Amino acid sequence: MTISVGDTLPDATLLIFGEKGPEPVKMADKLKGRKVVIFGLPGAYTGTCTSAHVPSFIRTKGEFDAKGVDEIICVSVNDPFVMAAWGKDTGAAAAGLTFLGDAGAEFTKAIGMNWTAEPAGFFDRSRRYALYAEDGVVKSLNIEAGPGVCDLSSGETLLSQI
Repeated sequence: MTISVGDTLPDATLLIFGEKGPEPVKMADKLKGRKVVIFGLPGAYTGTCTSAHVPSFIRTKGEFDAKGVDEIICVSVNDPFVMAAWGKDTGAAAAGLTFLGDAGAEFTKAIGMNWTAEPAGFFDRSRRYALYAEDGVVKSLNIEAGPGVCDLSSGETLLSQI
């Protein structure tokens, strides 16, 4: 079942590439008592993800900060090594965005955002979405109809809803 506005986000363990290598990150710890933006996308280094989705949150980071958002988190069904490199290569890490790898699609499946595109080699990848949550409760949720589109899930669109 796909998550909806008003639902509480589930806990899941994702991975970040820390100073000593991969480190677990509990989503419950990221969400409790905080205002958080989470955007999910099909894959690191893919076209629309790199050219449109991530840049939209880099551009709007300061405006989200001004609205009291504690953290902007990018989630993709990739390993933490790839996510760290991609965050660096796009400038998102330097801009202050957090890139978490959902390597086993645990979080992605729990919120009902997984999909498969065998011809592209995507199995249980994430649909493209953006959400805003307060204390783990979804306040805004924007889901794209297809993987190559980034209108509803852009940083600008989500920012206008907060």
